[in-house]
Amino acid sequence: MPNRAGGGRLLPSSVRASVDRNLEAFLTDLRRFVETESPTVDKAACDRAGGYLAGLFAEYTRAEIIRHPQPGWGDHFEARVGSGARRILLLGHFDTVWPIGTIARLPCRVDGDRFTGPGSFDMKYGDLQAAWGLRLVVDAGALRDRTFVFFGNSDEEVGSPTSRPIIERLARESESVLVLEPSVGAAGAVKLWRKGVGMYRLEVEGVASHAGADPEQGRSAVLEMAHQIIDLHGLNDAAKGTTVNVGVVRGGTRSNVVAAHAEAEIDLRVRTADEARRADERILSRPAFVDGTAVRARGGLNRPPMEETPASRRLYEKARRLAAEEGFDLPAGGTGGGSDGNFTAALGVPTLDGLGAVGDGGHADHEHVRVSTIAPRLAWFTRLLMEV
Repeated sequence: MPNRAGGGRLLPSSVRASVDRNLEAFLTDLRRFVETESPTVDKAACDRAGGYLAGLFAEYTRAEIIRHPQPGWGDHFEARVGSGARRILLLGHFDTVWPIGTIARLPCRVDGDRFTGPGSFDMKYGDLQAAWGLRLVVDAGALRDRTFVFFGNSDEEVGSPTSRPIIERLARESESVLVLEPSVGAAGAVKLWRKGVGMYRLEVEGVASHAGADPEQGRSAVLEMAHQIIDLHGLNDAAKGTTVNVGVVRGGTRSNVVAAHAEAEIDLRVRTADEARRADERILSRPAFVDGTAVRARGGLNRPPMEETPASRRLYEKARRLAAEEGFDLPAGGTGGGSDGNFTAALGVPTLDGLGAVGDGGHADHEHVRVSTIAPRLAWFTRLLMEV
């Protein structure tokens, strides 16, 4: 049970006291990490950031570092801490959406209650929370019968094309997965569900003709695409949490030519695997509405839905109890965005996401972490590692 002062007020845990003593050192590490810029598309930059992060795990936790070299993306790595039979997987990524040089325009600094900088919220804070949380566990001699595996991903922001097989293998070897992605909202809610994400390309072939002299000879791909867009948007179902968005459309060559070709890019978000199958089939099985045109859809789910399960709910209830003992509420929710937690949850491994930063502005100029939340969040996460 937590210690209480007179009147029932919660006292900080011994873990929180350790965090408070080391807060400035944590912020120094975070500043250095954020200033080590790491856009996904720049392999050398990602390797520098990954090397920095792996070095902290090795120094702070005596982790065994296993590198996964990649020819086109940054190298991924595992940091294995402990040698127990029970394995817990921690997921992070150190690539960002920000190009090299952004740090000059959006400097890393503490401004009131905001720690700013590109990639601070999404998700370099979460990576550092994992490293420091495990450091405190090791220092306390609390590894017990567990092995913690932190996986540092370099290509998450582009859909994890090379890291996904590694993540799925590690998940199958683990009893639970903790994802250090940012939390949701001002209250710092964790994520029990995420929508699955589908990406599709739709192509329409028509017949070109002169729009003035021989319009009847043509078959407009643009007209067919207009019918397709209306039909596809009809798949939206707010009650089921399904969204379909035709976000990019291209077609035609000149205004006086009946268009022979059109194409579109489609984004799908779904809450459940059943709904994913239904929507995927509808998108890929496209009827043609304009005689003489041909329609072809390609693509599929990039990330399956992360659905709440009784096991993930139990994991959350433990996390919520520990948060209460640290003096704050821990709500749970979900989001339409995907993460690597989608992959692990789809395998049936209990997954709790959104354990990282409290703040705002992921992928935006106002990206920041709320400084006042760092100490309680890190203390809570450390205790979760001790008890998971």
